[in-house]
Amino acid sequence: MSPSRTSNIGRLAAVWILGLLGAAGAAQTEIPGAERIVERTLDNGLKIIVWPDEDIPNVAWYHYVRAGARNEYPGITGISHFFEHLMFKASEGLPPGEFDRIMEAAGGVNNAYTNSDVTVYTDWFPRSALETIFRLEADRFARLEFVPELVESERGVVVSERRSSTDDQNQWFLAEQVQATAFAAHPYQNPVIGWPSDIAAWTIDDLKRYHRTYYAPNNTTLVIVGDVDPDEVFAYAEQYFGPTPAQEPPPPVRTVEPPQTGQRRVEVQRAGQTPYLQVAFHSTAKREPDTLALRMLMDILATGESSRLYRRLIDQDQSAVALRGVVDAEFDPGLTWILLTLPADADTAAVEAALFEELAGIAADGVTVEELAKVRNIRLADFWRTLATIDGKADLLGDHEVFHGDWRDALTLADRIEAVTPEQIQRIAGDIFRVETSTVGIVVPIAASETASNAGTDEAEMGS
Repeated sequence: MSPSRTSNIGRLAAVWILGLLGAAGAAQTEIPGAERIVERTLDNGLKIIVWPDEDIPNVAWYHYVRAGARNEYPGITGISHFFEHLMFKASEGLPPGEFDRIMEAAGGVNNAYTNSDVTVYTDWFPRSALETIFRLEADRFARLEFVPELVESERGVVVSERRSSTDDQNQWFLAEQVQATAFAAHPYQNPVIGWPSDIAAWTIDDLKRYHRTYYAPNNTTLVIVGDVDPDEVFAYAEQYFGPTPAQEPPPPVRTVEPPQTGQRRVEVQRAGQTPYLQVAFHSTAKREPDTLALRMLMDILATGESSRLYRRLIDQDQSAVALRGVVDAEFDPGLTWILLTLPADADTAAVEAALFEELAGIAADGVTVEELAKVRNIRLADFWRTLATIDGKADLLGDHEVFHGDWRDALTLADRIEAVTPEQIQRIAGDIFRVETSTVGIVVPIAASETASNAGTDEAEMGS
């Protein structure tokens, strides 16, 4: 399994995908070619969105499955991510390895990713391979095989992936602990890759039941952008996906995270030399009107060397060596993160105090017109750069259709970026950056020998 088909803890990086706020209303900015977008829903509930674009003779395929960590519960955490692996193995129509062989022979490449809310399968291929890709994708979606030997082999791959991406990476191990601490009830507390005991415990029956429920056509959305004729796309969709019956809709996620009423803290001791400080705040869902402004606020705070936190913590105080700001907004309200890498001799308490001081300052005093103009220009440039590729178009349409409920919201993004005001950003800073809704995580590095010594002591105590 290639690294690009895998997930790290929480898929934090994934939250930088452009255009995560929906809003009603017609687009004011003209999007070239958008008038050609068409959609159709098959009788079995599969929705297909097609954007013809003949600039190059290639096609981008994005197939969204509404299944992620949000849909899991104790005992099966990580199962959504596991399917990201298993879907490339074997189906009733294709033996192991044949999917990739046919894809490559047709000139195509494929990938996949999983986050807290969705699993997305992507293909890029020449226009001449359109029917071949429809045949391949429909086969594995409808007729995936659960060969015990392949399941166990891939289970081992996921265990190794978890070890390398989370257990052996102090920064991501801490993020996992912070996320599990910040959420008391909502399934967002679970890591996308799964807890180790659950990875070891999935059964074939669990996998079959999950596939039947969540990989049903009425729980997926297919976006195709490129050198295609929509009528041809819909004909192939009917031919290859149409025979697959709809299923009962998956059970809704009813859990609403209760309000946090006081700061939570987690400290972990890990072998290493680098301390980490992470602060997460409960914030917004993707479709909420404030989410775009929140992202722009985080750009002002933590993106680039001119950002406020970079200037304060790295340039001025020299109390941090790297930082990242992340807005993790999905179907339900998620977390807004500030991730800091500190020097070995860092005073973590002083760094934390300086961080909260900067956050309080932006809530009290707001942002300048110049700061907002800079991030607005960057966001607009990113938007138009996204629309310059068939991949970008497919990703943008799919994200808005699945998370906002309407792909047309993607076409209003430029106007919504322009509409964000300094007053809105200041209000959001006051709403989000509250001590009582924060979770603070710290990695305290210790010598490997001390870790081994502690482990030996624990083993001795367990044996006594």
